[in-house]
Amino acid sequence: MRESSALELPIPSRDARAHHDRVVARIRAEIDRHGGSIPFDRYMELALYDPGLGYYAAGLRKFGSEGDFMTAPEISPLFSRCLARPVGDLLESLGGGTIFEVGAGQGSMAVELLRSLEGQGMTLPPYQILERSAALRAVQRALIDREIPSAPVTWLEDFPPHGFRGVVLANELLDSFPVRLLQVSADASLVELSVGWESGRFTWQRAAHERDEDRDAVRRIERDLAQPFPPGYLVELGPSRAAWVREVIERLEAGVVLLFDYGYPRREHYHPQRGHGTLLCYYRHRVHSDPLILAGLQDITAHVEFTSLAEAARAAGAEVVGFTTQASFLLSSGLAEMMPNDPPGTPAYLAASQQVKQLTLPGQMGDLVKVMALARGFDPPLTGFSGLDLRARLGLQR
Repeated sequence: MRESSALELPIPSRDARAHHDRVVARIRAEIDRHGGSIPFDRYMELALYDPGLGYYAAGLRKFGSEGDFMTAPEISPLFSRCLARPVGDLLESLGGGTIFEVGAGQGSMAVELLRSLEGQGMTLPPYQILERSAALRAVQRALIDREIPSAPVTWLEDFPPHGFRGVVLANELLDSFPVRLLQVSADASLVELSVGWESGRFTWQRAAHERDEDRDAVRRIERDLAQPFPPGYLVELGPSRAAWVREVIERLEAGVVLLFDYGYPRREHYHPQRGHGTLLCYYRHRVHSDPLILAGLQDITAHVEFTSLAEAARAAGAEVVGFTTQASFLLSSGLAEMMPNDPPGTPAYLAASQQVKQLTLPGQMGDLVKVMALARGFDPPLTGFSGLDLRARLGLQR
Protein backbone atom coordinates (compact mmCIF):
# COMPACT_ATOMS: atom_id res chain seq x y z
CA MET A 1 0.00 0.00 0.00
CA ARG A 2 1.31 3.44 -0.88
CA GLU A 3 2.17 5.68 2.05
CA SER A 4 1.88 9.47 1.82
CA SER A 5 3.66 10.94 4.80
CA ALA A 6 4.84 14.27 3.38
CA LEU A 7 1.78 15.80 1.80
CA GLU A 8 1.40 19.48 0.98
CA LEU A 9 -2.15 19.75 2.30
CA PRO A 10 -3.97 22.74 3.82
CA ILE A 11 -4.06 22.81 7.60
CA PRO A 12 -7.57 22.12 8.95
CA SER A 13 -9.31 24.88 10.87
CA ARG A 14 -9.86 24.59 14.61
CA ASP A 15 -13.47 23.42 14.10
CA ALA A 16 -12.42 20.94 11.43
CA ARG A 17 -9.70 19.57 13.68
CA ALA A 18 -12.20 19.16 16.51
CA HIS A 19 -14.51 17.24 14.17
CA HIS A 20 -11.58 15.10 13.01
CA ASP A 21 -10.76 14.25 16.63
CA ARG A 22 -14.33 13.06 17.21
CA VAL A 23 -14.18 10.85 14.13
CA VAL A 24 -10.82 9.43 15.22
CA ALA A 25 -12.23 8.64 18.66
CA ARG A 26 -15.20 6.85 17.08
CA ILE A 27 -12.99 4.71 14.82
CA ARG A 28 -10.50 3.99 17.60
CA ALA A 29 -13.35 2.71 19.79
CA GLU A 30 -14.34 0.35 16.98
CA ILE A 31 -10.75 -0.83 16.63
CA ASP A 32 -10.50 -1.49 20.37
CA ARG A 33 -13.73 -3.49 20.35
CA HIS A 34 -12.35 -5.71 17.60
CA GLY A 35 -9.05 -6.56 19.20
CA GLY A 36 -6.78 -3.94 17.67
CA SER A 37 -7.76 -3.66 14.00
CA ILE A 38 -10.72 -3.45 11.63
CA PRO A 39 -10.91 -4.32 7.91
CA PHE A 40 -10.28 -1.35 5.65
CA ASP A 41 -13.81 -1.39 4.22
CA ARG A 42 -15.18 -0.88 7.75
CA TYR A 43 -12.73 1.97 8.35
CA MET A 44 -13.81 3.59 5.07
CA GLU A 45 -17.49 3.17 5.96
CA LEU A 46 -17.01 4.87 9.33
CA ALA A 47 -14.83 7.67 7.93
CA LEU A 48 -17.36 8.49 5.20
CA TYR A 49 -20.79 7.50 6.48
CA ASP A 50 -20.92 7.12 10.26
CA PRO A 51 -24.11 8.98 11.31
CA GLY A 52 -23.38 12.56 12.29
CA LEU A 53 -19.61 12.12 12.01
CA GLY A 54 -18.60 10.61 8.67
CA TYR A 55 -17.48 12.83 5.82
CA TYR A 56 -20.77 12.52 3.93
CA ALA A 57 -22.96 12.44 7.04
CA ALA A 58 -21.66 15.60 8.74
CA GLY A 59 -22.32 19.20 7.78
CA LEU A 60 -18.94 19.93 6.19
CA ARG A 61 -18.83 21.65 2.81
CA LYS A 62 -17.79 19.06 0.22
CA PHE A 63 -18.72 20.20 -3.28
CA GLY A 64 -17.75 23.21 -5.34
CA SER A 65 -14.87 25.65 -5.30
CA GLU A 66 -15.05 26.05 -1.51
CA GLY A 67 -15.25 22.33 -0.86
CA ASP A 68 -12.99 19.40 -1.69
CA PHE A 69 -13.87 18.51 -5.27
CA MET A 70 -16.12 19.36 -8.23
CA THR A 71 -18.52 16.91 -9.86
CA ALA A 72 -19.72 17.32 -13.45
CA PRO A 73 -23.02 19.09 -12.57
CA GLU A 74 -21.05 21.67 -10.54
CA ILE A 75 -18.49 22.16 -13.31
CA SER A 76 -21.13 23.12 -15.87
CA PRO A 77 -24.91 23.18 -16.33
CA LEU A 78 -24.22 21.78 -19.81
CA PHE A 79 -23.81 18.33 -18.22
CA SER A 80 -27.37 18.26 -16.88
CA ARG A 81 -28.78 19.84 -20.04
CA CYS A 82 -27.28 16.99 -22.04
CA LEU A 83 -28.61 14.45 -19.57
CA ALA A 84 -32.11 15.88 -19.98
CA ARG A 85 -32.28 14.56 -23.55
CA PRO A 86 -31.98 10.82 -22.82
CA VAL A 87 -34.02 11.20 -19.64
CA GLY A 88 -36.79 13.01 -21.50
CA ASP A 89 -36.77 10.51 -24.36
CA LEU A 90 -36.90 7.62 -21.93
CA LEU A 91 -39.84 9.00 -19.95
CA GLU A 92 -41.69 9.73 -23.18
CA SER A 93 -41.13 6.16 -24.39
CA LEU A 94 -42.44 4.80 -21.09
CA GLY A 95 -45.50 7.03 -21.22
CA GLY A 96 -44.35 8.80 -18.04
CA GLY A 97 -42.43 7.83 -14.98
CA THR A 98 -40.28 9.08 -12.12
CA ILE A 99 -36.69 10.31 -11.87
CA PHE A 100 -34.89 8.82 -8.88
CA GLU A 101 -31.48 10.30 -8.02
CA VAL A 102 -29.19 8.70 -5.46
CA GLY A 103 -26.67 10.99 -3.78
CA ALA A 104 -27.72 14.35 -5.23
CA GLY A 105 -24.80 16.46 -4.00
CA GLN A 106 -25.88 20.08 -3.69
CA GLY A 107 -28.92 19.53 -5.91
CA SER A 108 -27.40 21.18 -8.98
CA MET A 109 -28.16 18.32 -11.33
CA ALA A 110 -31.78 18.06 -10.18
CA VAL A 111 -32.39 21.77 -10.72
CA GLU A 112 -30.83 22.00 -14.18
CA LEU A 113 -32.29 18.67 -15.34
CA LEU A 114 -35.83 19.63 -14.37
CA ARG A 115 -35.40 23.11 -15.82
CA SER A 116 -34.23 21.59 -19.11
CA LEU A 117 -37.12 19.11 -19.24
CA GLU A 118 -39.51 21.98 -18.67
CA GLY A 119 -37.81 23.83 -21.53
CA GLN A 120 -38.46 20.81 -23.75
CA GLY A 121 -42.17 21.29 -23.12
CA MET A 122 -42.55 18.37 -20.73
CA THR A 123 -44.76 18.34 -17.69
CA LEU A 124 -42.32 18.04 -14.82
CA PRO A 125 -42.13 14.40 -13.70
CA PRO A 126 -41.94 13.35 -10.04
CA TYR A 127 -38.34 13.65 -8.87
CA GLN A 128 -37.22 11.59 -5.88
CA ILE A 129 -33.90 11.93 -4.07
CA LEU A 130 -32.25 9.42 -1.78
CA GLU A 131 -29.67 11.25 0.33
CA ARG A 132 -28.10 9.83 3.48
CA SER A 133 -26.75 13.16 4.72
CA ALA A 134 -29.23 15.38 6.57
CA ALA A 135 -26.96 18.36 5.94
CA LEU A 136 -26.94 17.75 2.18
CA ARG A 137 -30.70 17.22 2.13
CA ALA A 138 -31.08 20.69 3.62
CA VAL A 139 -28.77 22.19 0.98
CA GLN A 140 -30.62 20.42 -1.83
CA ARG A 141 -34.03 21.49 -0.54
CA ALA A 142 -32.97 25.13 -0.22
CA LEU A 143 -31.55 25.23 -3.76
CA ILE A 144 -34.55 23.54 -5.36
CA ASP A 145 -37.05 25.71 -3.45
CA ARG A 146 -35.19 28.81 -4.60
CA GLU A 147 -34.52 27.90 -8.23
CA ILE A 148 -37.52 25.79 -9.26
CA PRO A 149 -40.12 25.91 -6.46
CA SER A 150 -42.87 24.26 -8.53
CA ALA A 151 -40.82 21.08 -9.02
CA PRO A 152 -42.46 17.93 -7.57
CA VAL A 153 -39.37 16.86 -5.61
CA THR A 154 -39.51 14.54 -2.59
CA TRP A 155 -36.82 12.94 -0.43
CA LEU A 156 -36.87 9.24 0.41
CA GLU A 157 -35.16 7.26 3.15
CA ASP A 158 -34.74 4.13 1.02
CA PHE A 159 -34.94 2.80 -2.50
CA PRO A 160 -38.29 3.24 -4.24
CA PRO A 161 -40.77 0.41 -3.78
CA HIS A 162 -40.90 -2.54 -6.16
CA GLY A 163 -42.57 -1.68 -9.44
CA PHE A 164 -40.64 1.55 -10.03
CA ARG A 165 -40.95 2.98 -13.55
CA GLY A 166 -38.60 5.66 -14.82
CA VAL A 167 -34.91 6.45 -14.62
CA VAL A 168 -32.43 6.00 -11.77
CA LEU A 169 -29.46 8.40 -11.74
CA ALA A 170 -26.21 7.93 -9.83
CA ASN A 171 -23.41 10.38 -10.60
CA GLU A 172 -20.04 9.70 -8.94
CA LEU A 173 -21.75 7.66 -6.25
CA LEU A 174 -20.32 4.15 -6.35
CA ASP A 175 -16.66 5.19 -6.28
CA SER A 176 -17.18 6.22 -2.64
CA PHE A 177 -18.63 2.86 -1.59
CA PRO A 178 -16.27 1.02 0.81
CA VAL A 179 -13.83 -1.44 -0.75
CA ARG A 180 -11.97 -4.42 0.69
CA LEU A 181 -8.22 -4.56 0.18
CA LEU A 182 -6.49 -7.90 -0.37
CA GLN A 183 -2.78 -8.21 -1.09
CA VAL A 184 -1.28 -11.21 -2.86
CA SER A 185 1.52 -12.93 -0.92
CA ALA A 186 4.58 -14.62 -2.39
CA ASP A 187 2.86 -18.01 -2.03
CA ALA A 188 -0.27 -16.68 -3.85
CA SER A 189 -2.33 -16.61 -0.66
CA LEU A 190 -4.28 -13.46 0.21
CA VAL A 191 -3.67 -11.06 3.07
CA GLU A 192 -6.38 -8.60 4.05
CA LEU A 193 -5.31 -5.05 4.78
CA SER A 194 -6.82 -3.69 7.95
CA VAL A 195 -6.45 -0.53 10.01
CA GLY A 196 -5.05 -0.26 13.52
CA TRP A 197 -3.83 2.50 15.83
CA GLU A 198 -0.20 2.93 16.83
CA SER A 199 1.90 5.84 18.03
CA GLY A 200 -0.93 8.33 17.76
CA ARG A 201 -2.04 7.57 14.21
CA PHE A 202 -3.93 5.05 12.12
CA THR A 203 -1.65 2.41 10.60
CA TRP A 204 -1.89 -0.37 8.03
CA GLN A 205 -1.95 -3.91 9.36
CA ARG A 206 -2.10 -7.24 7.57
CA ALA A 207 -4.32 -10.10 8.67
CA ALA A 208 -3.57 -13.63 7.49
CA HIS A 209 -7.21 -14.71 7.66
CA GLU A 210 -9.41 -14.15 4.63
CA ARG A 211 -13.12 -14.39 3.92
CA ASP A 212 -14.16 -17.28 1.69
CA GLU A 213 -16.26 -15.01 -0.53
CA ASP A 214 -13.28 -12.70 -1.05
CA ARG A 215 -10.95 -15.53 -1.97
CA ASP A 216 -13.53 -16.92 -4.39
CA ALA A 217 -14.01 -13.46 -5.94
CA VAL A 218 -10.26 -13.04 -6.50
CA ARG A 219 -9.97 -16.48 -8.09
CA ARG A 220 -12.87 -15.68 -10.45
CA ILE A 221 -11.14 -12.46 -11.49
CA GLU A 222 -7.90 -14.37 -12.14
CA ARG A 223 -9.79 -16.84 -14.34
CA ASP A 224 -11.25 -13.94 -16.33
CA LEU A 225 -7.78 -12.41 -16.68
CA ALA A 226 -6.37 -15.83 -17.66
CA GLN A 227 -3.46 -15.29 -15.29
CA PRO A 228 -2.84 -15.05 -11.53
CA PHE A 229 -2.12 -11.79 -9.77
CA PRO A 230 1.61 -11.33 -9.12
CA PRO A 231 2.96 -11.19 -5.55
CA GLY A 232 2.37 -7.80 -3.95
CA TYR A 233 -0.63 -6.92 -6.13
CA LEU A 234 -3.33 -5.04 -4.21
CA VAL A 235 -6.79 -6.25 -5.21
CA GLU A 236 -9.72 -3.94 -4.50
CA LEU A 237 -13.11 -5.61 -4.14
CA GLY A 238 -16.40 -3.69 -3.99
CA PRO A 239 -19.15 -6.22 -3.23
CA SER A 240 -21.43 -3.50 -1.83
CA ARG A 241 -21.52 -1.87 -5.28
CA ALA A 242 -22.79 -5.03 -6.97
CA ALA A 243 -25.30 -5.51 -4.15
CA TRP A 244 -26.54 -1.94 -4.69
CA VAL A 245 -27.05 -2.56 -8.41
CA ARG A 246 -28.95 -5.80 -7.75
CA GLU A 247 -31.23 -4.05 -5.26
CA VAL A 248 -32.04 -1.21 -7.67
CA ILE A 249 -32.70 -3.53 -10.62
CA GLU A 250 -34.95 -5.80 -8.55
CA ARG A 251 -37.18 -2.81 -7.77
CA LEU A 252 -37.23 -1.58 -11.36
CA GLU A 253 -40.28 -2.67 -13.37
CA ALA A 254 -39.49 -0.63 -16.47
CA GLY A 255 -36.80 1.93 -17.15
CA VAL A 256 -33.07 2.55 -17.08
CA VAL A 257 -30.37 2.95 -14.44
CA LEU A 258 -27.72 5.48 -15.54
CA LEU A 259 -24.39 5.25 -13.75
CA PHE A 260 -21.63 7.86 -14.13
CA ASP A 261 -18.35 7.07 -12.41
CA TYR A 262 -14.59 6.86 -12.58
CA GLY A 263 -13.56 3.35 -13.47
CA TYR A 264 -12.77 0.61 -15.97
CA PRO A 265 -13.93 -2.76 -17.25
CA ARG A 266 -12.42 -5.66 -15.33
CA ARG A 267 -9.40 -6.37 -17.53
CA GLU A 268 -8.39 -2.71 -17.50
CA HIS A 269 -9.18 -2.20 -13.83
CA TYR A 270 -6.87 -5.04 -12.74
CA HIS A 271 -4.09 -4.05 -15.14
CA PRO A 272 -0.50 -4.75 -14.00
CA GLN A 273 0.14 -1.00 -13.84
CA ARG A 274 -2.55 -0.68 -11.18
CA GLY A 275 -0.89 -3.06 -8.77
CA HIS A 276 -1.10 -0.46 -5.98
CA GLY A 277 -4.86 -0.09 -6.41
CA THR A 278 -6.85 3.03 -7.29
CA LEU A 279 -7.57 4.56 -3.88
CA LEU A 280 -7.54 8.36 -3.95
CA CYS A 281 -8.43 11.03 -1.40
CA TYR A 282 -9.72 14.56 -1.99
CA TYR A 283 -9.16 17.35 0.48
CA ARG A 284 -9.79 20.98 -0.50
CA HIS A 285 -9.04 20.22 -4.16
CA ARG A 286 -5.81 18.40 -3.36
CA VAL A 287 -5.54 14.79 -4.44
CA HIS A 288 -3.41 12.27 -2.55
CA SER A 289 -3.33 8.55 -1.75
CA ASP A 290 -3.35 8.27 2.05
CA PRO A 291 -6.82 7.39 3.41
CA LEU A 292 -5.55 7.05 6.98
CA ILE A 293 -5.16 10.78 7.59
CA LEU A 294 -7.79 13.52 7.90
CA ALA A 295 -10.47 10.99 8.89
CA GLY A 296 -13.89 12.58 8.49
CA LEU A 297 -12.47 15.61 6.65
CA GLN A 298 -11.63 14.12 3.25
CA ASP A 299 -13.34 12.06 0.58
CA ILE A 300 -12.00 8.55 -0.03
CA THR A 301 -12.65 6.92 -3.40
CA ALA A 302 -11.70 3.86 -5.40
CA HIS A 303 -12.37 3.41 -9.11
CA VAL A 304 -15.37 1.31 -10.08
CA GLU A 305 -14.88 -2.07 -11.73
CA PHE A 306 -17.79 -1.97 -14.20
CA THR A 307 -17.84 -5.62 -15.30
CA SER A 308 -19.00 -6.72 -11.86
CA LEU A 309 -21.85 -4.18 -12.03
CA ALA A 310 -22.91 -5.50 -15.42
CA GLU A 311 -22.85 -9.07 -14.12
CA ALA A 312 -24.95 -8.09 -11.10
CA ALA A 313 -27.47 -6.29 -13.30
CA ARG A 314 -27.81 -9.28 -15.61
CA ALA A 315 -28.31 -11.63 -12.68
CA ALA A 316 -31.15 -9.38 -11.49
CA GLY A 317 -32.89 -9.36 -14.88
CA ALA A 318 -31.49 -6.27 -16.63
CA GLU A 319 -29.42 -5.77 -19.76
CA VAL A 320 -26.46 -3.50 -20.41
CA VAL A 321 -27.83 -1.28 -23.18
CA GLY A 322 -25.00 1.25 -23.11
CA PHE A 323 -21.42 1.63 -21.91
CA THR A 324 -19.30 4.53 -23.09
CA THR A 325 -17.13 7.43 -21.97
CA GLN A 326 -18.55 10.62 -20.52
CA ALA A 327 -17.24 12.56 -23.52
CA SER A 328 -19.01 10.31 -26.02
CA PHE A 329 -22.22 10.38 -23.97
CA LEU A 330 -22.31 14.17 -23.78
CA LEU A 331 -21.46 14.67 -27.45
CA SER A 332 -24.10 12.13 -28.49
CA SER A 333 -26.60 13.98 -26.31
CA GLY A 334 -26.08 17.28 -28.14
CA LEU A 335 -23.31 19.00 -26.19
CA ALA A 336 -22.01 20.90 -29.24
CA GLU A 337 -25.48 22.33 -29.93
CA MET A 338 -25.80 23.61 -26.37
CA MET A 339 -22.80 25.91 -26.45
CA PRO A 340 -23.81 29.54 -25.84
CA ASN A 341 -24.51 31.75 -28.83
CA ASP A 342 -22.02 34.36 -27.64
CA PRO A 343 -19.28 35.18 -30.15
CA PRO A 344 -15.99 33.28 -29.73
CA GLY A 345 -13.61 35.14 -27.49
CA THR A 346 -16.28 36.65 -25.25
CA PRO A 347 -16.15 35.80 -21.51
CA ALA A 348 -19.30 33.63 -21.65
CA TYR A 349 -17.99 31.65 -24.61
CA LEU A 350 -14.54 31.19 -23.08
CA ALA A 351 -16.06 30.04 -19.76
CA ALA A 352 -18.27 27.49 -21.51
CA SER A 353 -15.32 26.28 -23.59
CA GLN A 354 -13.26 25.69 -20.46
CA GLN A 355 -16.12 23.79 -18.87
CA VAL A 356 -16.50 21.58 -21.93
CA LYS A 357 -12.78 20.80 -21.85
CA GLN A 358 -13.05 19.66 -18.22
CA LEU A 359 -16.01 17.44 -19.05
CA THR A 360 -14.69 15.88 -22.26
CA LEU A 361 -10.90 15.98 -22.63
CA PRO A 362 -9.02 12.64 -22.74
CA GLY A 363 -7.03 11.98 -19.59
CA GLN A 364 -9.57 13.95 -17.56
CA MET A 365 -13.28 13.33 -17.03
CA GLY A 366 -13.82 12.76 -20.74
CA ASP A 367 -12.57 9.18 -20.77
CA LEU A 368 -11.85 8.45 -17.10
CA VAL A 369 -15.55 8.72 -16.27
CA LYS A 370 -17.65 5.97 -17.84
CA VAL A 371 -21.40 5.93 -18.37
CA MET A 372 -23.35 2.68 -18.05
CA ALA A 373 -27.02 2.19 -18.89
CA LEU A 374 -28.84 -0.80 -17.39
CA ALA A 375 -32.34 -1.40 -18.76
CA ARG A 376 -35.27 -3.52 -17.68
CA GLY A 377 -38.63 -3.52 -19.44
CA PHE A 378 -37.32 -0.96 -21.92
CA ASP A 379 -36.12 -1.49 -25.47
CA PRO A 380 -33.15 0.56 -26.73
CA PRO A 381 -31.90 2.63 -28.46
CA LEU A 382 -31.24 5.16 -25.73
CA THR A 383 -30.09 8.70 -26.50
CA GLY A 384 -26.46 9.31 -25.53
CA PHE A 385 -25.03 5.97 -26.67
CA SER A 386 -24.92 6.37 -30.46
CA GLY A 387 -21.18 7.09 -30.45
CA LEU A 388 -18.41 5.04 -28.87
CA ASP A 389 -19.71 1.61 -27.76
CA LEU A 390 -17.47 0.00 -25.13
CA ARG A 391 -19.72 -2.91 -24.14
CA ALA A 392 -17.43 -5.50 -25.73
CA ARG A 393 -14.67 -4.42 -23.35
CA LEU A 394 -16.77 -5.54 -20.38
CA GLY A 395 -15.98 -9.14 -21.35
CA LEU A 396 -19.50 -10.41 -20.62
CA GLN A 397 -20.37 -13.95 -21.57
CA ARG A 398 -23.17 -14.20 -24.12
